[in-house]
Amino acid sequence: MRHLATFIFCLFFLGLHSQEGALKKLDSKSEQYEKIALQIWEWAEMGYQEVQSSALLQKTLEDAGFSIQKGVAGIPTAFVAEYGSGSPVIGVLGEFDALPGLSQKAIPQKESAGGEAGHACGHHLFGTASAAAAIAAKDWLESGGQQGTIRFYGCPAEEGGGAKVYMTRAGLFDDVDVALHWHPGDRNDASASASLANISAKFRFHGISAHAAGAPHKGRSALDGVEAMNAMVNLMREHIPERARIHYVITDGGKAPNVVPDYAEVYYYARHNSREVVRNIFDRIVKAAEGAALGTGTKMEYEIVNGVYELLPNVRLQQIVHKNLEAVGGVTYTPEEMAFATEISKTLGPDPLLAEIAREVQPFKTEGRAYGSTDVGDVSFVVPTAGIRIATWVPGTPAHSWQAVAAGGTNIGLKGMMVAAKTLAATAIDLYSNPKALEEARTEFEERWGADFTYVPLLGDRPPALDYRE
Repeated sequence: MRHLATFIFCLFFLGLHSQEGALKKLDSKSEQYEKIALQIWEWAEMGYQEVQSSALLQKTLEDAGFSIQKGVAGIPTAFVAEYGSGSPVIGVLGEFDALPGLSQKAIPQKESAGGEAGHACGHHLFGTASAAAAIAAKDWLESGGQQGTIRFYGCPAEEGGGAKVYMTRAGLFDDVDVALHWHPGDRNDASASASLANISAKFRFHGISAHAAGAPHKGRSALDGVEAMNAMVNLMREHIPERARIHYVITDGGKAPNVVPDYAEVYYYARHNSREVVRNIFDRIVKAAEGAALGTGTKMEYEIVNGVYELLPNVRLQQIVHKNLEAVGGVTYTPEEMAFATEISKTLGPDPLLAEIAREVQPFKTEGRAYGSTDVGDVSFVVPTAGIRIATWVPGTPAHSWQAVAAGGTNIGLKGMMVAAKTLAATAIDLYSNPKALEEARTEFEERWGADFTYVPLLGDRPPALDYRE
Protein backbone atom coordinates (compact mmCIF):
# COMPACT_ATOMS: atom_id res chain seq x y z
CA MET A 1 0.00 0.00 0.00
CA ARG A 2 2.89 2.33 0.87
CA HIS A 3 4.42 1.66 -2.54
CA LEU A 4 1.12 2.52 -4.25
CA ALA A 5 0.91 5.82 -2.37
CA THR A 6 4.46 6.64 -3.34
CA PHE A 7 3.68 5.82 -6.95
CA ILE A 8 0.60 8.07 -6.95
CA PHE A 9 2.59 10.90 -5.33
CA CYS A 10 5.30 10.55 -7.99
CA LEU A 11 2.72 10.73 -10.73
CA PHE A 12 1.26 13.87 -9.11
CA PHE A 13 4.71 15.43 -8.78
CA LEU A 14 5.64 14.64 -12.36
CA GLY A 15 2.35 16.16 -13.50
CA LEU A 16 3.17 19.40 -11.72
CA HIS A 17 6.67 19.40 -13.17
CA SER A 18 5.57 18.65 -16.71
CA GLN A 19 5.02 21.32 -19.30
CA GLU A 20 1.37 20.32 -19.42
CA GLY A 21 1.05 20.72 -15.66
CA ALA A 22 2.64 24.16 -15.73
CA LEU A 23 0.28 25.32 -18.47
CA LYS A 24 -2.76 24.01 -16.61
CA LYS A 25 -1.72 25.98 -13.55
CA LEU A 26 -1.22 29.06 -15.74
CA ASP A 27 -4.68 28.58 -17.23
CA SER A 28 -6.23 28.36 -13.76
CA LYS A 29 -4.99 31.91 -13.06
CA SER A 30 -6.43 33.39 -16.26
CA GLU A 31 -9.10 35.41 -14.43
CA GLN A 32 -6.45 37.04 -12.23
CA TYR A 33 -4.35 38.00 -15.25
CA GLU A 34 -7.38 39.29 -17.13
CA LYS A 35 -8.15 41.69 -14.27
CA ILE A 36 -4.56 42.95 -14.29
CA ALA A 37 -4.61 43.54 -18.05
CA LEU A 38 -7.91 45.40 -17.94
CA GLN A 39 -6.69 47.59 -15.09
CA ILE A 40 -3.62 48.60 -17.10
CA TRP A 41 -5.90 49.15 -20.13
CA GLU A 42 -8.01 51.56 -18.08
CA TRP A 43 -4.99 53.47 -16.77
CA ALA A 44 -3.49 53.80 -20.29
CA GLU A 45 -0.27 55.48 -19.13
CA MET A 46 2.12 56.84 -21.75
CA GLY A 47 5.85 56.23 -22.05
CA TYR A 48 7.88 56.80 -18.87
CA GLN A 49 4.66 57.79 -17.10
CA GLU A 50 3.53 54.20 -16.38
CA VAL A 51 3.82 54.52 -12.59
CA GLN A 52 0.68 52.55 -11.71
CA SER A 53 1.09 49.94 -14.48
CA SER A 54 4.69 49.23 -13.54
CA ALA A 55 3.84 49.01 -9.83
CA LEU A 56 1.00 46.54 -10.47
CA LEU A 57 3.20 44.21 -12.51
CA GLN A 58 5.97 44.47 -9.90
CA LYS A 59 3.55 43.52 -7.12
CA THR A 60 2.18 40.61 -9.18
CA LEU A 61 5.66 39.20 -9.67
CA GLU A 62 6.81 39.92 -6.12
CA ASP A 63 3.74 38.13 -4.73
CA ALA A 64 4.71 35.16 -6.90
CA GLY A 65 8.15 34.94 -5.29
CA PHE A 66 10.30 37.10 -7.58
CA SER A 67 12.90 39.54 -6.28
CA ILE A 68 12.46 43.02 -7.76
CA GLN A 69 15.13 45.48 -8.87
CA LYS A 70 13.42 48.83 -9.36
CA GLY A 71 14.36 51.86 -11.42
CA VAL A 72 16.98 50.12 -13.55
CA ALA A 73 19.01 51.94 -16.22
CA GLY A 74 18.05 55.28 -14.71
CA ILE A 75 14.37 54.81 -15.57
CA PRO A 76 11.89 55.04 -12.67
CA THR A 77 9.27 52.74 -14.25
CA ALA A 78 11.74 50.12 -15.56
CA PHE A 79 12.42 47.04 -13.44
CA VAL A 80 13.81 43.51 -13.44
CA ALA A 81 12.05 40.67 -11.61
CA GLU A 82 14.07 37.50 -11.01
CA TYR A 83 13.62 34.00 -9.62
CA GLY A 84 16.07 31.13 -9.39
CA SER A 85 19.82 30.83 -9.69
CA GLY A 86 22.47 29.77 -12.14
CA SER A 87 22.22 28.99 -15.82
CA PRO A 88 20.41 28.96 -18.13
CA VAL A 89 19.08 32.49 -17.74
CA ILE A 90 15.91 33.11 -19.73
CA GLY A 91 14.52 36.62 -20.01
CA VAL A 92 10.92 37.51 -20.85
CA LEU A 93 10.26 41.05 -22.09
CA GLY A 94 7.14 42.93 -21.06
CA GLU A 95 5.81 46.33 -22.17
CA PHE A 96 3.01 48.45 -20.70
CA ASP A 97 2.94 51.94 -22.27
CA ALA A 98 -0.02 53.43 -24.15
CA LEU A 99 -0.25 55.80 -27.11
CA PRO A 100 -1.41 59.44 -26.94
CA GLY A 101 -4.70 60.59 -28.43
CA LEU A 102 -6.28 57.15 -28.75
CA SER A 103 -8.62 56.89 -25.80
CA GLN A 104 -11.41 54.48 -26.72
CA LYS A 105 -14.21 52.52 -25.08
CA ALA A 106 -14.36 48.74 -25.50
CA ILE A 107 -17.17 49.01 -28.05
CA PRO A 108 -17.23 48.50 -31.85
CA GLN A 109 -17.87 52.19 -32.55
CA LYS A 110 -15.38 55.02 -32.27
CA GLU A 111 -16.07 56.68 -28.93
CA SER A 112 -13.52 58.15 -26.53
CA ALA A 113 -13.29 56.81 -23.01
CA GLY A 114 -12.36 60.32 -21.92
CA GLY A 115 -8.66 59.71 -21.36
CA GLU A 116 -5.50 61.15 -22.91
CA ALA A 117 -4.24 57.87 -24.30
CA GLY A 118 -5.23 54.33 -25.23
CA HIS A 119 -3.58 50.93 -25.56
CA ALA A 120 -3.60 50.96 -29.35
CA CYS A 121 -0.64 48.58 -29.48
CA GLY A 122 -1.96 46.22 -26.82
CA HIS A 123 0.87 46.64 -24.35
CA HIS A 124 -1.50 46.05 -21.41
CA LEU A 125 -1.81 42.53 -22.80
CA PHE A 126 1.89 42.33 -23.62
CA GLY A 127 3.13 43.11 -20.12
CA THR A 128 0.54 40.94 -18.38
CA ALA A 129 1.01 37.85 -20.59
CA SER A 130 4.79 38.07 -20.29
CA ALA A 131 4.55 38.33 -16.50
CA ALA A 132 2.18 35.34 -16.48
CA ALA A 133 4.62 33.33 -18.61
CA ALA A 134 7.52 34.20 -16.29
CA ILE A 135 5.49 33.09 -13.26
CA ALA A 136 4.56 29.82 -15.00
CA ALA A 137 8.24 29.17 -15.77
CA LYS A 138 9.09 29.97 -12.13
CA ASP A 139 6.45 27.49 -10.93
CA TRP A 140 7.97 24.82 -13.18
CA LEU A 141 11.51 25.50 -11.92
CA GLU A 142 10.29 25.44 -8.33
CA SER A 143 8.26 22.24 -8.64
CA GLY A 144 11.19 20.23 -9.93
CA GLY A 145 14.05 21.84 -8.09
CA GLN A 146 15.44 22.69 -11.50
CA GLN A 147 18.50 24.92 -11.79
CA GLY A 148 18.01 28.03 -13.85
CA THR A 149 16.96 31.65 -13.67
CA ILE A 150 13.83 33.27 -15.04
CA ARG A 151 13.77 37.05 -15.45
CA PHE A 152 10.98 39.40 -16.35
CA TYR A 153 12.09 42.70 -17.82
CA GLY A 154 9.64 45.53 -17.19
CA CYS A 155 10.23 47.69 -20.26
CA PRO A 156 8.55 51.12 -20.40
CA ALA A 157 8.15 53.52 -23.31
CA GLU A 158 8.49 51.19 -26.27
CA GLU A 159 6.44 53.67 -28.28
CA GLY A 160 9.24 56.05 -29.16
CA GLY A 161 11.02 56.12 -25.81
CA GLY A 162 13.37 53.18 -26.37
CA ALA A 163 13.70 51.99 -22.77
CA LYS A 164 15.16 48.65 -23.87
CA VAL A 165 18.02 50.51 -25.56
CA TYR A 166 19.03 52.08 -22.25
CA MET A 167 18.55 48.74 -20.50
CA THR A 168 20.74 47.04 -23.10
CA ARG A 169 23.35 49.79 -22.83
CA ALA A 170 23.37 49.30 -19.04
CA GLY A 171 24.33 45.62 -19.50
CA LEU A 172 21.11 44.18 -18.11
CA PHE A 173 21.00 41.46 -20.79
CA ASP A 174 24.69 40.57 -20.82
CA ASP A 175 24.30 37.27 -18.93
CA VAL A 176 21.03 36.19 -20.54
CA ASP A 177 20.99 33.00 -22.63
CA VAL A 178 17.69 33.67 -24.46
CA ALA A 179 15.20 36.54 -24.52
CA LEU A 180 11.53 35.89 -25.36
CA HIS A 181 8.87 38.42 -26.31
CA TRP A 182 5.56 38.71 -28.11
CA HIS A 183 3.27 41.35 -29.55
CA PRO A 184 -0.47 41.77 -30.02
CA GLY A 185 -1.68 41.62 -33.61
CA ASP A 186 -4.45 40.38 -35.88
CA ARG A 187 -3.05 36.88 -36.51
CA ASN A 188 -0.95 34.15 -34.89
CA ASP A 189 2.56 33.91 -36.27
CA ALA A 190 5.87 32.63 -34.88
CA SER A 191 7.90 33.06 -38.06
CA ALA A 192 11.29 34.75 -37.99
CA SER A 193 10.35 38.42 -38.01
CA ALA A 194 12.00 41.68 -38.94
CA SER A 195 11.80 45.32 -37.92
CA LEU A 196 13.13 48.66 -39.09
CA ALA A 197 16.03 50.44 -37.47
CA ASN A 198 14.92 53.90 -36.41
CA ILE A 199 16.37 57.22 -35.28
CA SER A 200 13.96 59.84 -33.98
CA ALA A 201 14.79 63.43 -33.09
CA LYS A 202 13.20 66.75 -32.24
CA PHE A 203 14.48 69.74 -34.26
CA ARG A 204 14.00 73.09 -32.52
CA PHE A 205 14.24 76.39 -34.35
CA HIS A 206 14.72 79.74 -32.62
CA GLY A 207 13.84 83.00 -34.38
CA ILE A 208 12.84 86.58 -33.49
CA SER A 209 9.26 87.50 -32.64
CA ALA A 210 7.60 90.59 -34.10
CA HIS A 211 4.19 91.88 -35.14
CA ALA A 212 3.37 89.90 -38.28
CA ALA A 213 1.68 92.93 -39.92
CA GLY A 214 3.17 96.00 -38.19
CA ALA A 215 6.85 95.02 -38.25
CA PRO A 216 7.35 91.74 -40.14
CA HIS A 217 10.81 92.83 -41.31
CA LYS A 218 12.02 92.76 -37.72
CA GLY A 219 11.00 89.15 -37.24
CA ARG A 220 12.63 85.86 -38.17
CA SER A 221 10.11 83.06 -38.17
CA ALA A 222 11.10 79.82 -36.45
CA LEU A 223 8.14 78.23 -38.24
CA ASP A 224 9.71 79.22 -41.56
CA GLY A 225 12.76 77.25 -40.46
CA VAL A 226 10.62 74.19 -39.78
CA GLU A 227 8.74 74.49 -43.06
CA ALA A 228 11.93 75.02 -45.07
CA MET A 229 13.41 71.93 -43.44
CA ASN A 230 10.31 69.88 -44.18
CA ALA A 231 10.35 71.01 -47.83
CA MET A 232 13.94 69.89 -48.27
CA VAL A 233 13.38 66.56 -46.54
CA ASN A 234 10.32 65.92 -48.70
CA LEU A 235 12.44 66.53 -51.80
CA MET A 236 15.01 64.13 -50.35
CA ARG A 237 12.46 61.29 -50.35
CA GLU A 238 13.09 60.85 -54.09
CA HIS A 239 16.71 60.01 -53.38
CA ILE A 240 16.62 57.50 -50.55
CA PRO A 241 16.41 53.67 -50.65
CA GLU A 242 13.00 52.28 -51.59
CA ARG A 243 12.22 50.76 -48.19
CA ALA A 244 13.30 53.78 -46.20
CA ARG A 245 10.65 55.74 -44.32
CA ILE A 246 10.68 59.35 -43.10
CA HIS A 247 7.79 60.90 -41.19
CA TYR A 248 7.28 63.94 -39.01
CA VAL A 249 4.84 66.06 -37.04
CA ILE A 250 5.09 69.77 -36.20
CA THR A 251 4.77 69.76 -32.42
CA ASP A 252 4.98 73.54 -32.00
CA GLY A 253 4.38 76.05 -34.80
CA GLY A 254 3.60 79.23 -32.90
CA LYS A 255 0.62 80.49 -30.96
CA ALA A 256 -1.05 83.21 -33.05
CA PRO A 257 -0.97 84.13 -36.77
CA ASN A 258 -0.24 87.80 -36.07
CA VAL A 259 2.88 87.00 -34.04
CA VAL A 260 6.04 85.90 -35.85
CA PRO A 261 6.89 82.71 -33.94
CA ASP A 262 10.27 82.81 -32.23
CA TYR A 263 10.13 79.08 -31.48
CA ALA A 264 9.02 76.05 -33.48
CA GLU A 265 9.64 72.32 -33.20
CA VAL A 266 9.32 69.38 -35.57
CA TYR A 267 9.58 65.72 -34.53
CA TYR A 268 11.16 63.32 -37.08
CA TYR A 269 11.47 59.54 -37.53
CA ALA A 270 13.88 57.96 -40.03
CA ARG A 271 13.61 54.20 -40.65
CA HIS A 272 15.16 51.43 -42.74
CA ASN A 273 15.92 47.75 -42.26
CA SER A 274 19.61 48.60 -41.90
CA ARG A 275 20.87 50.80 -39.06
CA GLU A 276 23.74 52.04 -41.27
CA VAL A 277 21.28 53.33 -43.88
CA VAL A 278 19.31 55.02 -41.09
CA ARG A 279 22.45 56.74 -39.83
CA ASN A 280 23.10 58.07 -43.35
CA ILE A 281 19.52 59.29 -43.85
CA PHE A 282 19.49 60.96 -40.46
CA ASP A 283 22.74 62.81 -41.22
CA ARG A 284 21.10 64.17 -44.38
CA ILE A 285 18.04 65.26 -42.38
CA VAL A 286 20.34 67.15 -40.01
CA LYS A 287 22.00 68.90 -42.97
CA ALA A 288 18.54 69.91 -44.27
CA ALA A 289 17.78 71.41 -40.84
CA GLU A 290 21.08 73.30 -40.82
CA GLY A 291 20.39 74.64 -44.31
CA ALA A 292 16.87 75.67 -43.33
CA ALA A 293 18.19 77.63 -40.37
CA LEU A 294 20.79 79.35 -42.52
CA GLY A 295 18.24 80.28 -45.19
CA THR A 296 15.64 81.64 -42.76
CA GLY A 297 17.95 83.51 -40.43
CA THR A 298 17.11 81.29 -37.49
CA LYS A 299 19.08 79.08 -35.16
CA MET A 300 18.56 75.32 -34.88
CA GLU A 301 19.34 72.66 -32.33
CA TYR A 302 18.25 69.05 -32.27
CA GLU A 303 17.88 66.27 -29.73
CA ILE A 304 18.01 62.58 -30.62
CA VAL A 305 15.08 61.14 -28.68
CA ASN A 306 15.44 57.50 -29.62
CA GLY A 307 17.42 55.15 -31.81
CA VAL A 308 16.79 51.42 -32.23
CA TYR A 309 18.42 48.58 -34.16
CA GLU A 310 16.68 46.30 -36.60
CA LEU A 311 15.73 42.82 -35.32
CA LEU A 312 18.34 40.09 -35.58
CA PRO A 313 16.35 36.90 -36.29
CA ASN A 314 17.09 33.50 -34.75
CA VAL A 315 15.46 30.75 -36.79
CA ARG A 316 16.36 27.93 -34.37
CA LEU A 317 14.55 29.68 -31.52
CA GLN A 318 11.62 30.63 -33.71
CA GLN A 319 11.13 26.97 -34.68
CA ILE A 320 10.71 26.07 -31.01
CA VAL A 321 8.26 28.93 -30.45
CA HIS A 322 6.30 27.91 -33.56
CA LYS A 323 5.98 24.33 -32.35
CA ASN A 324 4.56 25.52 -29.04
CA LEU A 325 2.20 28.01 -30.66
CA GLU A 326 0.78 25.23 -32.85
CA ALA A 327 0.24 23.10 -29.74
CA VAL A 328 -1.54 25.93 -27.89
CA GLY A 329 -3.64 26.99 -30.90
CA GLY A 330 -5.30 30.27 -31.78
CA VAL A 331 -8.42 32.19 -30.70
CA THR A 332 -11.98 30.97 -31.30
CA TYR A 333 -14.75 33.56 -31.07
CA THR A 334 -18.01 33.00 -29.20
CA PRO A 335 -21.20 34.24 -30.94
CA GLU A 336 -21.01 37.46 -28.89
CA GLU A 337 -17.36 38.00 -29.83
CA MET A 338 -18.16 37.25 -33.45
CA ALA A 339 -20.86 39.93 -33.40
CA PHE A 340 -18.35 42.44 -31.98
CA ALA A 341 -15.74 41.42 -34.56
CA THR A 342 -18.27 41.80 -37.39
CA GLU A 343 -19.08 45.37 -36.33
CA ILE A 344 -15.39 46.23 -36.05
CA SER A 345 -14.76 44.70 -39.46
CA LYS A 346 -17.30 47.05 -41.03
CA THR A 347 -15.11 50.01 -40.00
CA LEU A 348 -11.97 48.54 -41.59
CA GLY A 349 -12.95 48.65 -45.25
CA PRO A 350 -14.76 46.51 -47.79
CA ASP A 351 -12.92 43.23 -47.21
CA PRO A 352 -15.05 40.60 -45.42
CA LEU A 353 -14.18 39.40 -41.93
CA LEU A 354 -12.09 36.22 -42.00
CA ALA A 355 -12.52 35.09 -38.41
CA GLU A 356 -10.68 31.83 -39.09
CA ILE A 357 -7.43 33.84 -39.24
CA ALA A 358 -7.70 34.29 -35.47
CA ARG A 359 -8.08 30.51 -35.05
CA GLU A 360 -5.22 29.56 -37.34
CA VAL A 361 -1.46 29.56 -36.85
CA GLN A 362 0.31 30.98 -39.87
CA PRO A 363 2.80 28.77 -41.74
CA PHE A 364 6.36 29.10 -40.54
CA LYS A 365 8.68 31.36 -42.55
CA THR A 366 12.41 31.77 -42.08
CA GLU A 367 12.38 35.44 -43.12
CA GLY A 368 10.09 38.36 -42.43
CA ARG A 369 9.53 41.77 -43.95
CA ALA A 370 9.94 44.82 -41.77
CA TYR A 371 7.23 47.46 -41.45
CA GLY A 372 7.57 49.02 -37.99
CA SER A 373 10.29 49.51 -35.40
CA THR A 374 10.88 48.17 -31.91
CA ASP A 375 13.54 48.53 -29.25
CA VAL A 376 13.57 44.72 -29.02
CA GLY A 377 15.98 45.09 -31.95
CA ASP A 378 18.77 46.23 -29.61
CA VAL A 379 18.16 43.29 -27.28
CA SER A 380 18.38 40.89 -30.24
CA PHE A 381 21.94 42.06 -30.97
CA VAL A 382 23.24 41.15 -27.50
CA VAL A 383 21.26 37.95 -26.75
CA PRO A 384 19.51 35.32 -28.94
CA THR A 385 15.93 36.53 -29.16
CA ALA A 386 12.63 35.10 -30.38
CA GLY A 387 9.08 36.40 -30.47
CA ILE A 388 5.52 35.78 -31.62
CA ARG A 389 2.55 37.76 -32.81
CA ILE A 390 -0.87 36.76 -31.46
CA ALA A 391 -4.41 37.58 -32.63
CA THR A 392 -5.64 39.94 -29.91
CA TRP A 393 -7.40 42.16 -32.47
CA VAL A 394 -10.04 41.50 -35.07
CA PRO A 395 -8.35 40.23 -38.28
CA GLY A 396 -7.55 43.17 -40.53
CA THR A 397 -7.10 45.64 -37.66
CA PRO A 398 -4.04 47.88 -37.98
CA ALA A 399 -1.92 48.66 -34.96
CA HIS A 400 -2.20 52.15 -33.46
CA SER A 401 -5.92 52.38 -34.21
CA TRP A 402 -9.05 52.87 -32.11
CA GLN A 403 -10.19 49.43 -33.28
CA ALA A 404 -7.10 47.90 -31.65
CA VAL A 405 -7.86 49.72 -28.37
CA ALA A 406 -11.47 48.53 -28.44
CA ALA A 407 -10.70 44.84 -29.02
CA GLY A 408 -7.92 44.94 -26.43
CA GLY A 409 -10.50 45.78 -23.78
CA THR A 410 -12.65 42.73 -24.56
CA ASN A 411 -12.43 38.96 -24.31
CA ILE A 412 -10.99 38.90 -27.84
CA GLY A 413 -7.85 40.58 -26.55
CA LEU A 414 -7.81 38.63 -23.28
CA LYS A 415 -8.06 35.26 -25.04
CA GLY A 416 -5.13 36.17 -27.28
CA MET A 417 -3.17 37.26 -24.21
CA MET A 418 -3.47 33.80 -22.67
CA VAL A 419 -2.40 32.16 -25.94
CA ALA A 420 0.76 34.27 -25.78
CA ALA A 421 1.37 33.49 -22.09
CA LYS A 422 1.07 29.73 -22.64
CA THR A 423 3.28 29.78 -25.74
CA LEU A 424 6.04 31.77 -24.03
CA ALA A 425 5.88 29.62 -20.89
CA ALA A 426 6.04 26.38 -22.89
CA THR A 427 9.00 27.72 -24.86
CA ALA A 428 10.89 28.71 -21.70
CA ILE A 429 10.32 25.22 -20.24
CA ASP A 430 11.51 23.61 -23.48
CA LEU A 431 14.71 25.66 -23.36
CA TYR A 432 15.40 24.81 -19.72
CA SER A 433 14.96 21.15 -20.64
CA ASN A 434 17.07 21.19 -23.81
CA PRO A 435 20.61 22.59 -23.44
CA LYS A 436 21.39 21.56 -27.03
CA ALA A 437 18.73 23.95 -28.36
CA LEU A 438 20.34 26.76 -26.38
CA GLU A 439 23.72 25.93 -27.90
CA GLU A 440 22.26 25.86 -31.42
CA ALA A 441 20.56 29.22 -30.85
CA ARG A 442 23.82 30.73 -29.58
CA THR A 443 25.75 29.37 -32.59
CA GLU A 444 23.24 30.89 -35.04
CA PHE A 445 23.29 34.15 -33.10
CA GLU A 446 27.07 34.44 -33.30
CA GLU A 447 27.09 33.59 -37.01
CA ARG A 448 24.56 36.36 -37.78
CA TRP A 449 26.19 38.74 -35.33
CA GLY A 450 29.63 38.60 -36.92
CA ALA A 451 33.00 38.29 -35.27
CA ASP A 452 33.82 41.99 -35.48
CA PHE A 453 30.50 43.31 -34.15
CA THR A 454 30.46 45.74 -31.24
CA TYR A 455 27.17 47.04 -29.89
CA VAL A 456 26.98 50.84 -30.10
CA PRO A 457 23.51 52.31 -29.44
CA LEU A 458 22.12 54.65 -32.10
CA LEU A 459 21.06 57.14 -29.45
CA GLY A 460 24.60 57.51 -28.15
CA ASP A 461 25.28 58.18 -24.49
CA ARG A 462 22.36 60.48 -23.80
CA PRO A 463 20.36 59.88 -20.59
CA PRO A 464 16.85 58.37 -20.86
CA ALA A 465 14.47 60.85 -22.51
CA LEU A 466 12.00 60.68 -19.63
CA ASP A 467 10.14 63.78 -20.79
CA TYR A 468 9.70 62.86 -24.46
CA ARG A 469 5.90 62.68 -24.09
CA GLU A 470 5.68 66.14 -22.55
